[in-house]
Amino acid sequence: MTAEELSRKVRGLELRARKMTGGLISGAYHSAFKGRGIEFLDVREYVPGDDTRTIDWNVTARAGHPFVKRYAEERDETVMLLVDGSLSMRVGGGDAKWDTAAEIFAILASAAVQNHDHTGLILFSQEVDVYVPPACNGPHLLRMIREVLAYQPLEGGTDIARALEFLGRVRRRRSLAFLISDFLVSGFVRGFDKPLRAQAKHHDLIAVPIHHPRESQLPDCGMIDFEDAETGEIWTVDTSDEQVRGAHEREAWRRSEGLANLFRSAGVDALHIAAGSDYLASLVAFLRLHAKKAA
Repeated sequence: MTAEELSRKVRGLELRARKMTGGLISGAYHSAFKGRGIEFLDVREYVPGDDTRTIDWNVTARAGHPFVKRYAEERDETVMLLVDGSLSMRVGGGDAKWDTAAEIFAILASAAVQNHDHTGLILFSQEVDVYVPPACNGPHLLRMIREVLAYQPLEGGTDIARALEFLGRVRRRRSLAFLISDFLVSGFVRGFDKPLRAQAKHHDLIAVPIHHPRESQLPDCGMIDFEDAETGEIWTVDTSDEQVRGAHEREAWRRSEGLANLFRSAGVDALHIAAGSDYLASLVAFLRLHAKKAA
């Protein structure tokens, strides 16, 4: 990709993300992640319909009629976006998981910046290859989008544990963190369950698992050679064998259930996304549900 082509893609994704974050997503994001608290401003006279819990009884007693307290929201939120850019995320051709991950990242980053949240980026595969410290402005958003679109993993493999441990080192203060990944790692959850639980206790951690339909269901296409995108290992599978397809589906279900159980036990909310799908309604619904839980 030339510098000019990359620049066009960056601007195109930024504009698309900004358009998507308008309206429902922006409002849902703001409701879901309101910040750290409220700051007292002043008092004003009570009017019918005001929440009686906000009445300032000391001022009311002195004035002889009711006054209520006014507050301003303290956002002061820092959002960290951890994005898995490993080779397994490139599987899927024109609707690759990576394309969906990049778009979701851009939407969340755009929503965060629009809400004046400081936003940072951690791009990882086997190692943490890119770290952009949190900031909040338009050029910073464009820089992060450029980093994501230009990213190529330096080596094969996926190490989610290392990315989570890196988050713990660079963000001591409690933050909102999105972990965008297909969660396809050797050893499955055993490789990152402890750092996931540790960071979920310290941060408001949200998982965004991205899967491709081909990973859970094999088509009946006879003998097919498969290559592991990260290790290069090649093996031949007879997809016309019903037992083979059934075993593949059961293994995919086992992995999915194991991941869901881990998220539940760690207290991590998860937004599941299918690569290439129309996920905007699911994203808005998830943000609204998160807002209700937070309330």
